[in-house]
Amino acid sequence: MRRAHVALFTTLALGTAALSACGSDTLEGSGGGSDSPTSAAEVSVDEDVASLVPEDVKSKGTLKVGSDASYAPNEFLGDDGKTVEGMDVDLFDAAAAKMGLKTEWSNAPFDSLILGVTSEKYDVAVSSFTINDERKKSVNMISYFDAGTQWVTTKGNPAEVDPKDPCGKTVGVQKGTVQLDELEALNKKCDDKIKLVIEQEQSKVTASLVSGKTEAMAADSPISLYAVKQQGDKLEALGETYDSAPYGIVVPKGQEKFGEAIAAAFESMKEDGSYEEILKNWGNESGGIDEFAVNP
Repeated sequence: MRRAHVALFTTLALGTAALSACGSDTLEGSGGGSDSPTSAAEVSVDEDVASLVPEDVKSKGTLKVGSDASYAPNEFLGDDGKTVEGMDVDLFDAAAAKMGLKTEWSNAPFDSLILGVTSEKYDVAVSSFTINDERKKSVNMISYFDAGTQWVTTKGNPAEVDPKDPCGKTVGVQKGTVQLDELEALNKKCDDKIKLVIEQEQSKVTASLVSGKTEAMAADSPISLYAVKQQGDKLEALGETYDSAPYGIVVPKGQEKFGEAIAAAFESMKEDGSYEEILKNWGNESGGIDEFAVNP
């Protein structure tokens, strides 16, 4: 959803990469992660990792983290309507703990987050950003997860939707996403047009599929697979995840050393098993990576 433009099919050229984002609630809030089996409180400081954190960052003690909390399971608002929770929250809270730091999360529109980092409103932005060359011009990005596009349909695929040829089908998709851009481009090639049901929030896209308003939906793989995990009696994954690309944590351009410390924190989490445990808790272990790098 927040990924760079990629081709939906090998025959479909979509042109230059864009910085698509999903919608966002406007409520501001801060908080920690969910009650996952592996939480930041259970992750020990890695002194070797902590020694890599630049002094100007270490002296803050608490990192201000910006996120668009409208993208479950990666980042979303908890039951109190203010606390930012999700897979990304659990992952970065654990990484911060490895560095000997705490976090304070704020919910904000996706398209404001990179500016928030460059203007020093946030120390870090964590919000399912796909790493691409355009973003790397203004910030540093640290890889931590791979995501692609994954289609979902109702159990048994009664409408016989084919992700490679969805012409004539009714497909749900979230506004402002790369999946919408891909489907709109594909529709220009369809004689029997795709009936697009476009929603501001991904939760409504999923609800439309469950209710039968649509026959399929397309979204980032973590979101689609989480929906299937939550609604396994009604939904199923359709086809394979494709066009995978790394998500990246965003830090200021001048903070490459801080970025290296974050990468080292994830390496430490990989070694002690907390990285895989967090991904497993959110049903997204298939997106785990083996190497964490600054601006890969």
